[in-house]
Amino acid sequence: MLLAFYLMQSRPDPAQVQKLAMAILALMPIFILLGLAIVIVPFWFICKKAGFSPWLALLNIIPFGGLILMYVLAFSEWKVVPAPQPDWSPRPPAPPRF
Repeated sequence: MLLAFYLMQSRPDPAQVQKLAMAILALMPIFILLGLAIVIVPFWFICKKAGFSPWLALLNIIPFGGLILMYVLAFSEWKVVPAPQPDWSPRPPAPPRF
């Protein structure tokens, strides 16, 4: 909010504006890497659990690659082995009590 008020002044100091721009440009790669990590890590695990190569998660780096990956995951057959169901056979009746 202070940035907006600072830039709304009648005549901002060009040196201060340049320092502010340099600070934003220095932090931008960190924010981009953090955003990519937030997207790539879940897709890595989804691809691994679906039976695909986890390296497909790196498609999120290219533009519209994440959209392509979502369509691949949504409409392809997953190579997942279903979990074995427990055998719930009925218990034999209890012997009569005397």
